Amino acid sequence: VGAMLPSSGQAANFYAVLNICQAGDHIVASSAIYGGSTNLFTVTFPKMGVECTLVNPDADEEELAKAFRPNTKVVFAESIANPALTVLDFEKFARLAHSHGVPLIVDNTFATPYLFRPLEHGADIVVHSATKFMGGHGTALGGVIVEGGSFDWEASGKFPGLVEPNPSYHGVSFTKAAGPAALVTKIRAVLLRDTGATLAPLHAFLLLQGLETLSLRVERHVFNALRVVEYLNANPHVKKVNHPSLPGSPYHELYNRYFPEGAGSIFTFEIEGGAEKAMELIDHLKIFSLLANVADVKSLVIHPASTTHAQMTEQELAASGITPETIRLSIGTEHVDDIIEDLEQAFACVF
Repeated sequence: VGAMLPSSGQAANFYAVLNICQAGDHIVASSAIYGGSTNLFTVTFPKMGVECTLVNPDADEEELAKAFRPNTKVVFAESIANPALTVLDFEKFARLAHSHGVPLIVDNTFATPYLFRPLEHGADIVVHSATKFMGGHGTALGGVIVEGGSFDWEASGKFPGLVEPNPSYHGVSFTKAAGPAALVTKIRAVLLRDTGATLAPLHAFLLLQGLETLSLRVERHVFNALRVVEYLNANPHVKKVNHPSLPGSPYHELYNRYFPEGAGSIFTFEIEGGAEKAMELIDHLKIFSLLANVADVKSLVIHPASTTHAQMTEQELAASGITPETIRLSIGTEHVDDIIEDLEQAFACVF
C-alpha cells in the first residue's frame, strides 16, 4: 500500500524500527542477520532506550516466545541471512509476532522481490538495501521500506505514535489520515524530515536503471551460484559449503518451500587451514574483486570475520555461522566457466 526510499539500507532498517519504537520499548531480532544490523540493534538502539533480544531463528516457537516482553514492539529477521544463508521460517515468525500484537519486519535484500515476496508469507513490512541487487552495479546507495497494509496499528493498542495526534504535524493521526499506509507516511512526514536520510536524486535515477534488468541479472546470478556451489562442494580442500540448495543443509526443506526459482548467489564456504589460508586464497583470486559490498554484476569475495562482521564478538560470529576460515562469495554474471576457473587456479596456488 505504500513504499519509500531513504538514503541506504541501514537508513531503511533504522527508520522502519524507530518509527514504531521509542525509549522504553523492546525489539526481538533474529541472530542470523547482517553484522551492521546486529550492531544497530544491540549497540546504537540501546543508547536511545530501545532494547533488543537476539534469538536463534531455528529455535521452536515455545523457546522463541520467551524472548517477548510486554514492551516488545517489533520482530525483525532476514529472508536469507547474511552471510550464512539461514532461511527464515516465515510462517513461524509471523505467527509469533502477530500473537504478541506486533508486526514482522523482513529484510529481503538477498532474495530480491524477483525471487521472493515476504508480504505473501506473513510479513507486514519489508526492507531492502537497494544498493545491492536492485541497483546491481555497486554505484548507488539506497534503501527501501515497503508497507504491506495488513497490520492493524489501532487494534494492536501498542502504537500510540501512529494512532494518536502527532503534535509535530498539526495533530494528525497517521492511521486516520493514511489508513493502511500509516507507517511509511509517518516516516516520510516526520523521521525523514527531522533526520534527513534522503535518497540522492542521481542515485534514484541509477537505481531505476538497475531495476530494468533485475529479473535478467538475478536469473543469471542464481544459475552461476548453483554451479559454483556444486564445484566447491566437491573440492577436497573445502570443509563446508553453506548453501541451502545442498541436501545436507538444515535449511534445504525451507529453501525448496520458499525459493522454487532458486536463491542465494551470496554464500559462504569454509576451507582447510584456518584464517591464514582463507586470506591467501582470496589474495590469489583474479576475477573476484575484494570488496565488502555484494550483489554486484561482477563477482566479489570477502573474509567476513575480519571485515564486514569484525565488530561482532566470537559468540555473535558463531551465532551468525561465521568462523575464522569462512569466505563469502558474491557470484556475479560473468560466464560461470570463467568463475570456476578462477577459483581453481587460486586453490592450486594455496594447496
